[in-house]
Order: sequence, then C-alpha cells, then structure tokens
Amino acid sequence: MDNLLLMELDPVTKLYKGDLGSFSLKNDEYIKKFFYDGEYVNLYFDVDKDVEDWEYSAIYDVFPYDRFEGKGFIVSDIDDEYNPSWNVKIQYISDREKMQETFNELMDLIQDSIEFTFNEIKIRKDDYT
Repeated sequence: MDNLLLMELDPVTKLYKGDLGSFSLKNDEYIKKFFYDGEYVNLYFDVDKDVEDWEYSAIYDVFPYDRFEGKGFIVSDIDDEYNPSWNVKIQYISDREKMQETFNELMDLIQDSIEFTFNEIKIRKDDYT
C-alpha cells in the first residue's frame, strides 16, 4: 500500500494547480494516473501486465462495468493503450476520511474486477482463439 498524492489540475490548461492531499491506495500496481480535474477525481488503471491479442478483446467483453456503475462510479475504456485500460471518475469529497473510504472501496473493486475478468476469459478462451 502506497500513498499517492492527489493533484488538482486546471480544467482548461491541464496544468498543475495544487495538492488535495495524500491517500493510501492498496493494490496501487493497477494505477497509472490519479488527479482531480475540477469536477471529478480521475483514476486511470490497467491490468498491470502485457496481454495476448485474444485476451485484449476478451477482457473488455467480460469486464464487470456494472459493478462500478452500481457503486456510483463512472467507468470508461481507454482504447489507445497497449493493454486494457480504464478511467474511473469519482465525485470529490472534501471530507478526507470519506474520500479515503471511497478510494478503499474502489481499489477493492478494481482488484476484484480484474481477478474476475481473468478468470472469466480463461473459461472463454476457445471463443476468442
């Protein structure tokens, strides 16, 4: 578990505007970018390993987007990355403790979703090869 600094970026220029605090994020090996854009906290994550061609499509097909949406997170694919990647948008909460709880919930959800996804694609490998 590492502490990551939540930076605020200017919504127009995308330049550094300031810090919003340090947060402990478990399973942070999946995290690629983490910042506040003036409207949402953006957390970019990927599968943290290189995948085979058939896995790329399969991962997006079985990834449990509904689990994120059911918790109020906005999740979207990042298509221009080498490995499957996503952006999760989170409402910023000024109460630091509640924001940390939200990050804890999200990090558990990310890890569970990636594990679920890899287990599912193993079962469906014949459909993609």
